[in-house]
Amino acid sequence: MRYLFEEYAFDTNRRELHRGAEVVPIAPQVFDLLDYLIRNRERVVSKDDLINAVWNGRSVSDAALTTRLNVARSATGDSGEEQRLIKTLPRKGFRFLGQVREAQEVAGPNPGDALESAPAVPDKPSIAVLPFANMSGDPEQEYFADGMVEEITTALSRFKSLFVIARNSSFTFKGKAVDIKEVGRRLGVRYVLEGAVRKASGKVRITCQLIEAATGAHIWADRFERDMTDIFALQDDVTLAVVSAIQPKLFQAEIAISTRRRPENLTAYDYYLRALPQFYVATREGLAEAIRLAHCALELDPRFGFVAALAGIGHMRNVVWGYAIDPQFERREAVRLLRLALSTNDNDPHTLATAAVISAFMVGDCESEIEMADRAVALNPNSYLAWNCRGHVYRIAGLPEEAVRSFERAIRMSPVDAQLYTTFAQIGSALIELRRFDEAIVAGKKAQRQNRSFATAYRCLASAFAHLGRDAEAREAAARVLETDPTFTISAFIARGGYSNSKLLIEGLRKAGLPE
Repeated sequence: MRYLFEEYAFDTNRRELHRGAEVVPIAPQVFDLLDYLIRNRERVVSKDDLINAVWNGRSVSDAALTTRLNVARSATGDSGEEQRLIKTLPRKGFRFLGQVREAQEVAGPNPGDALESAPAVPDKPSIAVLPFANMSGDPEQEYFADGMVEEITTALSRFKSLFVIARNSSFTFKGKAVDIKEVGRRLGVRYVLEGAVRKASGKVRITCQLIEAATGAHIWADRFERDMTDIFALQDDVTLAVVSAIQPKLFQAEIAISTRRRPENLTAYDYYLRALPQFYVATREGLAEAIRLAHCALELDPRFGFVAALAGIGHMRNVVWGYAIDPQFERREAVRLLRLALSTNDNDPHTLATAAVISAFMVGDCESEIEMADRAVALNPNSYLAWNCRGHVYRIAGLPEEAVRSFERAIRMSPVDAQLYTTFAQIGSALIELRRFDEAIVAGKKAQRQNRSFATAYRCLASAFAHLGRDAEAREAAARVLETDPTFTISAFIARGGYSNSKLLIEGLRKAGLPE
């Protein structure tokens, strides 16, 4: 059997570990340990399980076991600090977390070439970034094109929700005329990003296109042109632009694929994908359906961290937006689900960011929540979600300046995100605390234009208008608050959570005439 994960092929028949076409040296005992973890990847294996399987029950010290685990991590490009593939769960055991594809032995000119086995496409969005063509006519510029691909690959790989083929495998196609469908088949990915770089007269032009491999359909294409002043800043700039554009496009394409599947064929991941557009609607009914679909996914896979986080946010929003029939139940569910999400992977930026927001609204442990939010953006500085959640956390903690900076960074990450109305409304709330009322109105109106049934936008406008003495506009916005949230009272709003440090916002709501 050959197990494929990332750019590695783990061949149990030949007892070899390959990274691309290269054989990775690995001691027999370490091979056996890795073999056992991969074969039992669906569960946590205990220390005793490993000792019985690898050492035949002989006495082994904790230090010896730790050493072998660290060697296995090193052989697969992992580390004890990152634990991307081999996770240690204190007092419980160990688990292999990598996305594994199984392939039977196939004949081929190079036994170590994992690409010949046509690996299965993973459930989650999978992408390969092919080497960009150097159109400059200057062989010395090849390094720039290759560096651009490496930067984009690294940035995409920080999204744990994506399966990204490593550079070494993608670069086996360098300099070759490729058929995108064949690339997708050989690498086991659904999407391929290809591009070209042209440098001339102090400028660089980069063209990119995202293609669905199976059909050859173009999902997205764009062109970027920049001055050649600082080459590293240029790479960062283009990487951010490309990643910000294609990451949401991947999920839009995945959602479209999921909606075409028959209900009896749905998996936990399909339920997750179907929950997302309902979640974005932000109505009482949409949120209820998103929560229902998320719980369907959790029934199939109770350790699905992303969907646990999504369901937790849904229950939190029921409380914060005044939709909850039983707020205490919703609050308990939100906290339970955030803990479940963290227990699956507390080193994932998506999970950390979401958990930080749920905790900020439902618990209020500012120090812990800021630590989680900061760690999320450190793990993936290209994530809209991480920066947006950090903005919420800092606003709730009473640090509006840092909140605004985080929200503005989030908008730069994803300027067309489906939930930007929440970001603009929160920017407005933070700006009110900074007494920047005119700017708060601008932000509130942007949120209103994107979602005219979003009460938070009208609360922002009512408060800002009231502080400026624009009473007629304040009363009009207050009326829209009550239209979208008929049971709204200021005391109930404060009790929902997340606004104890929003003194000026609340003062403005009182001035606007909203009921106490």
